[in-house]
Amino acid sequence: MSTAKYAPTFAPYTPPPDDPSLDASSSRPTTQRAWFPSQHVISYQSGGLPTFNTSQAGGAGATEVAEAESGVSAWETRFGMRVDILAAAAYILGPVSALLILVLETHNDYVRFHAYQSALLTGPLVLLRMLVSLLRFPQFLRTIFTFIVVVPSLYMTWQAYTGAARYGLSRFQLPIVGAIADRWVTEE
Repeated sequence: MSTAKYAPTFAPYTPPPDDPSLDASSSRPTTQRAWFPSQHVISYQSGGLPTFNTSQAGGAGATEVAEAESGVSAWETRFGMRVDILAAAAYILGPVSALLILVLETHNDYVRFHAYQSALLTGPLVLLRMLVSLLRFPQFLRTIFTFIVVVPSLYMTWQAYTGAARYGLSRFQLPIVGAIADRWVTEE
């Protein structure tokens, strides 16, 4: 039995004659039907992969939807620089680079968060190091205090740089100053 002899008996789909989406002069639909949305939203009901433990954040793709609605991308900066490099640069020169970035970068919250956190972290450490120098502590203690300033700055530089690409702009917060910086960014 060959399937070719049964194929011509099946007619292609034709919409009913009273379909409002049909133009009177042609038999092709002119508008999109209401049950087919114009924007395809991926959810587990429409065949997408389910997301677990992300309901508070809005699920997978929520940031992309929010960016599309607001017209602002979380990856854009005022001068078109890369977000990860600009956030890492906030820690390089301590409070000087943090304040410079806070003044110049006004669009990106990720960069501004790291600039605030850098100012709150390195500002007191640099003042402490200056106080140690002014009080004429021994040389080995001044060297130790220099390491106390440099090592956390380098560690936070690395966290800001890798946090953008690896974790999708998730903010690495230090215990006390991170919460303050986050509050300041949200209050702006």
